Amino acid sequence: MSLPELIEIMPLDGPVSALITVPGSKSITNRALVLAALSEGEAILRGALWSEDTQIMTAALSLLGFDIDLEQDEREFCNRTIRIRGLAGRIPNGGTAEKPLELFVGNAGTAARFLAALVCLGRGVYRLHGSERMHQRPQAALLAALSGLGYRIDSANDRLPLVIHGIGPRSSSCHVDISESSQFASALLLCAAAGGWEVELAGESEEEAPYVSMTRQLIAVFPRKGGEFQIEADASSASYFCAANWLMQPRARIDVSDFPKSDWQIDTAFPRFLPLPVEVSRRRQLGDSIMTAIVLAPFGSAPTRFRDLERLRVQECERVAALKNELTKCGAKILEQKDDLTVFPASGGLHGAEIETYDDHRMAMCFAILGLKIKGIRIKNPSCVKKTFPNFFQKLAGRSPSGLGAAILDARTARPLPGAELFAD
Repeated sequence: MSLPELIEIMPLDGPVSALITVPGSKSITNRALVLAALSEGEAILRGALWSEDTQIMTAALSLLGFDIDLEQDEREFCNRTIRIRGLAGRIPNGGTAEKPLELFVGNAGTAARFLAALVCLGRGVYRLHGSERMHQRPQAALLAALSGLGYRIDSANDRLPLVIHGIGPRSSSCHVDISESSQFASALLLCAAAGGWEVELAGESEEEAPYVSMTRQLIAVFPRKGGEFQIEADASSASYFCAANWLMQPRARIDVSDFPKSDWQIDTAFPRFLPLPVEVSRRRQLGDSIMTAIVLAPFGSAPTRFRDLERLRVQECERVAALKNELTKCGAKILEQKDDLTVFPASGGLHGAEIETYDDHRMAMCFAILGLKIKGIRIKNPSCVKKTFPNFFQKLAGRSPSGLGAAILDARTARPLPGAELFAD
């Protein structure tokens, strides 16, 4: 059985001690999948995330003609060992102008951007399309860069759906503006060696683009002649359990197993921002975990200003508005100034509310953590967590030490949901 359309998270009523595993990094997994496809020989990705976004990327690579094998990961149910036989930059399959090869990307920004660059290396015609929200998200800077490299891109409005005419590697250079998304640069850099491309960034400094830095570091160490590559746990997913640990003090000791030790993921810094400082920047200090921090902010001792949130507006939903709307429902006081949010301590406490998730996995997970503390938090469309963390609610409800032991109800009937019904598929 699948998750109900509306669930209620019951506050934890006693001490909790837990050691939680979280799935692999989505950002690293989808980058590694592209590099594996472009490598020579068999690449073995261990600890790879297996969720909607990575399944979309894997399915697209299979349609493009790559041989892919999957094995279950013994330590984490939502991870896989993925074997890909790379073809040294060759893309086996392509369509024609009359019948392009169709690639569906859902609402996966990494798949949409990375595949757009990758299929340019093929020799054929490809049509990329996705969900309604993905068709609204920005693509123009990437398409301009690919056009500058000499590839033909057909799009009515510089967004998906689009048709790409692949002509193979083509030595050339381009500039790409990353002010709307650093994924534009990552897409080009992942394919640059195979394509013979020189890529120059514009729009912000590389110090302000941590996901570009991740891409460069990954390219530098990835086994391009085949071999094994270990994908680390997702730091953004880990932030929810770090947040629960802080929120439930002094009655909690919640640790994350194999918390990432590298600096590849900007969100590995999240524990260092608890308790929250007076300012936090989305551009320089935290990535997606800044959403987790915003939801915690009403429990701070002083106001916190969250800066540089412009990219949150063009992601899975308009996240700045979504966070403000749903936290305000719970009684929080929030001031919005351009692309900043200032969240004030909730001196009178917060209260329960029915949380609209806007089909955004991170909205669902952030507010579920709030429900561990505040009575009456009900989450709409909880199955949206399948995008990156399908067993998230199982982690909340599982018995200690592998779960937090929270009760989760079908909010319509007040029926406690067993673990089997808490998986998002």
